[in-house]
Amino acid sequence: RTLRYVPESSKDKIISDEDVFETLLKIFKALFINDFSRQAHILALLPEIRCKYMELLTVEQKQSEVNSCNHQSQHVFSPEEVLFNTLGFSITRDRSSLVSAGTGVFVTKGFVPKGTLVSMYPGTIYRKHEPIFFQSLGNPFIFRCIDGILIDGNDRGLSRSVYRSCSRRDQLGPFQMSDESWLTSALQNPLAVGQYVNNCSHGKLPGKFSRLAFGNVIVHFYMFCLYFFYSHLRCVVLVTLRDIKQGEELFSNYYTVVN
Repeated sequence: RTLRYVPESSKDKIISDEDVFETLLKIFKALFINDFSRQAHILALLPEIRCKYMELLTVEQKQSEVNSCNHQSQHVFSPEEVLFNTLGFSITRDRSSLVSAGTGVFVTKGFVPKGTLVSMYPGTIYRKHEPIFFQSLGNPFIFRCIDGILIDGNDRGLSRSVYRSCSRRDQLGPFQMSDESWLTSALQNPLAVGQYVNNCSHGKLPGKFSRLAFGNVIVHFYMFCLYFFYSHLRCVVLVTLRDIKQGEELFSNYYTVVN
């Protein structure tokens, strides 16, 4: 692990928060529309938003010569296909190319340009004073941000139970306030694999994790958010430092940062 000094956290970002936020909303919107037929119970409570989506669907279905009244017949893509159709690449977990590194993350289709948001680091968020001792025992998935906030990205054991408990604690009626599917093998958000991105070996140019204050997401998109918090909300994403081709494994450099 490399020690690195950063005078100001705001100067340690590759792309702006606005670009990250715009990309996330783009993929969230695509995922929502792709599974539109299952969102009726949510949209019934949001008539204005429902009208906007109905207009979008009507335009799309006219373009594809599909009956706009029959939403059940629309083709539903897998989350990975939605990611590829929206951002031009898809990623998945597989055995790492590094010896004894376990699971890694690979670009399975498409091309990822330099400076692209390529994955998200999911998990329960803890501030400095919040209890994480027992969750941290034998846990290699705890990510420390530059300001000391911790994200527990472990999808097993006590960490899994804490995340699910927090998620269901704050559910707002039919509105899911976070995505629990990253705890399973059937991901609803295909970007939810950042915790499995391995540390780069010497000589490899890695991607870099960047944090984002996450507070202005439209309520019906929270179902794709990957962070639940003891009392704080934060988003951490992996941004590429170079172009990445199909078949390559994603790597990051997990710096020990001092500020």
